[in-house]
Formats: sequence, structure tokens, C-alpha cells
Amino acid sequence: MSIYDIEVKKANGETYSLDKYKGRPMLIANTASQCGLRGQYDDLEALHQEYKDQDLVVLGFPSNQFNQEPGSGQDAEEACRINHGVTFDIHDIIDVNGENAHPLFKHLRKEADGLMGDKIKWNFTKFLVDRDGNVISRVAPTTSPLKMKKDIEKVL
Repeated sequence: MSIYDIEVKKANGETYSLDKYKGRPMLIANTASQCGLRGQYDDLEALHQEYKDQDLVVLGFPSNQFNQEPGSGQDAEEACRINHGVTFDIHDIIDVNGENAHPLFKHLRKEADGLMGDKIKWNFTKFLVDRDGNVISRVAPTTSPLKMKKDIEKVL
């Protein structure tokens, strides 16, 4: 299965296939608006603004698996827009671990293990996907997305 075969749902309920981004690099993060690392929304938005004209797609996937995103996807999206000026796509609430993990995060975890195996350790785990749909890096929750610039520039 390719990443492009996976369907996702935006916070507004619109469902689409990641095939929409075929040929474009993607920076994908599991997020939470009440997480202590939520300042990374600002860094993700900065990368979105800097590289969107070079085809980088930034995608946020809120999860309440760490009890820091208690509302709906629309609540998460609103918090991101109001508190961090986020303009990249925020999706509906998903699970990133376990039996009910979203197929996207099952795929990402399988393709790029972390320090604790394939399990997502915390909010703001970040994955960089190249133009061909290959997961080329996985970045720890506590690492700023801005430290990914060199890798991002390689896939652009």
C-alpha cells in the first residue's frame, strides 16, 4: 500500500485521498492544541509559509490519545487558527497508536520507526515524505520542526 492510497478527513468533515498530493513533499504531524509543545504550530506554520510555493504540504492530525485534544477536529482547527495563525490543513481527531490507529499513522509508523519502535511517543511527532511518497525521516516530538529545514530542502 502506498501513502497515496490513504483517505483522510479534514476538520470540516471533507474526506480526500492523499493522492491529491502526489508529486509534492509532505510534512505530517500528530498535534494537540493543549499540549505543552503546541508552540510547534508556529514553527510548522513558518515552514508552510516558507516552502508552500515550492510545493511543500504541511498537514496536522490532532489526536486525543495523550489527553490533550478533548474537543472535536473543528475545535482543534479553531484553536490553531486563533492562537497560532495556522493556515495549513488541520484534520479530524484520530488515533495514532493502537488497534484504532488511523491508516495514515499505521503506514508512517511502519515506514519510520522511532526510538520506542514504531509507537508514537507523544504529540508533535513529525514525518517528512518525499515527492514519491517515501517516508524519509521521523522527528521526535521535542525537536523543533525548524530543525528539519535541511531535509525539507533536499526533497524540494
